Amino acid sequence: MVTVVISRLGLKSKLNMAIPFTFTKRMPREWALRGVLAIGAAWLGYGAVNDSIAYAIQGSSTDRAHAISPSNGRITALLSNKTIQSAATVEGLVRADALARMALKQDASAVDAVATLALIAQGRRDNQTARRLFAYSDNLSRRDLRTRLGIIEEAVARGDVPSVLRNYDIALRTSRLAGDILFPVLSSAIADAAVRKQLILMLATVPPWSSSFISYVTMQGPDTQATAALLRALYQQRIVLPTDTAAIIIDRLIAQNQGSAAWTYYATVTPNVDPRRSRDPSFDKGPDVPSAFDWKPLQDSGITTSVQRNEGGGVFEFAAATSIGGPVLRQMQVLPPGYYVLEGQSAEIDQDGAALPYWSLNCLSGREIGRITVPNSGRNGGRFAGRLTVPADCPVQDLTLVTRGSDKVSGTTGQILQTALRPAQRSEPK
Repeated sequence: MVTVVISRLGLKSKLNMAIPFTFTKRMPREWALRGVLAIGAAWLGYGAVNDSIAYAIQGSSTDRAHAISPSNGRITALLSNKTIQSAATVEGLVRADALARMALKQDASAVDAVATLALIAQGRRDNQTARRLFAYSDNLSRRDLRTRLGIIEEAVARGDVPSVLRNYDIALRTSRLAGDILFPVLSSAIADAAVRKQLILMLATVPPWSSSFISYVTMQGPDTQATAALLRALYQQRIVLPTDTAAIIIDRLIAQNQGSAAWTYYATVTPNVDPRRSRDPSFDKGPDVPSAFDWKPLQDSGITTSVQRNEGGGVFEFAAATSIGGPVLRQMQVLPPGYYVLEGQSAEIDQDGAALPYWSLNCLSGREIGRITVPNSGRNGGRFAGRLTVPADCPVQDLTLVTRGSDKVSGTTGQILQTALRPAQRSEPK
């Protein structure tokens, strides 16, 4: 052992410190072993850096990632996935197949590679091999969407509806992209009563994707009547539906001239309604999002309307600027043919005769079949009444309150405190 003494100079105390170092003579074999270990560590470090770089760019540049780390099974599997997606020739499929097999040699758990081979087998109509590979991929990961879609397609070919929906459920639970792919297909499939029945049972368990699907099918389901049937069944199962569901599906049905189906839906979700009578006579029981069969305030340039509700009841208010008139309140009806009475009470209406508002009953085609003027509120306590006749060729009607342009500086204002349309009694004069 050799002792080296280091003296610190320039201090007033002249303090000297001695720090001993020991040098040990090593054998050549030890130096060789250390060199090999250093090279190995450097190689591992280089490989780790390459893998890190490859993983960082695998999504945007899979080919380059594979070139940087060609022995990484997961990246090779991802490249096989990308290759089969863009394969337009036999050569492309052959390359995807080769990459997938290479990936599995590098990493037997590379689920992308298994899914690629399964899809290739499915394309060759080798259903037995495809089923075996999809099962293997499913065991590796329930999150692979391609695997799930392949299993769904195979179950569809077998006509196994419960299996199809079970795998829809898994896909929608595990993949953010699944909804974009599967919601349109599922929305079309509910036209099949067997599929709809099974789907209702599944949605009754309230899976995490149910609310999104219900909103999607309500607005975009291609078969509106099938959609309405699904929503009615869900309501009867006491599944909570979005507040605007009824308004959307009823409006869609009416737009397709399916007034009877629209009323059927409305009657399901609105207990104790009578097609021979208007609804909510005191404006205090309407839903937050009204459908066509509820009172719907109408607004336009120069016209403002609102329904005000409180503990004592409700009131409909309207105001129109000078010389401006138009519809302000509407409720759709499905009155059977016959004689009817419209009655109600107003407040704050004070206009010349030619500017008084009126109720108009029109067929859905636009043909007016009756009109009743609302007199000034100072007359008879604001009460009004009149008779209407519904012909047999008018199965769906609109009951609309219309204002007429007034020359008054204040324009037209008023309130409807209550109004009801009901069948006429035999004792009432025609």
